[in-house]
Amino acid sequence: MKIPANLLYTKNHEWTLIEKNIATVGITDYAQGELGDIIFFELPEVGADVVSDNPFGTIEAVKTVGDLFAPVSGTVVEINESLNTHPENVNDDPYGEGWIIKIELSDPSEKNNLLSADAYDEFIP
Repeated sequence: MKIPANLLYTKNHEWTLIEKNIATVGITDYAQGELGDIIFFELPEVGADVVSDNPFGTIEAVKTVGDLFAPVSGTVVEINESLNTHPENVNDDPYGEGWIIKIELSDPSEKNNLLSADAYDEFIP
C-alpha cells in the first residue's frame, strides 16, 4: 500500500496535495483497496462550495456506496471529468490519474488539521 510522503491525509481516507491555494483531492490507496472496483462517482459542480469534514459527493463501488468528505473548505474549481467514463482510474492510480476534485482554499490554515503520511500510516488499521 502506497502512502506518498508529499501528501496530507484525512481520517476519512482522502489525500490532499496543496499547491499555492489549490487542493487536489482523491482517495487513498488503502480506501480504494477496501472499496473494491469503483464504478461511479457523484460529484459537485464546478463553483460549488464545500466545507471541511462534510460530504461533497459519493463514490460507488461493487461492495458499497460511500460519501466523499472534503479535507478543506473552499470552492470546487475542477473535477476529474475522466472519472465519468473511467472510474477505475481511482483503483489503478489513486494518487495520479485518479484524483477527484480540486478546491480553491477559503481558509489555508485548515491544512494544519490534516495528517502527515506518517500519522496516516499509524491511523490505518
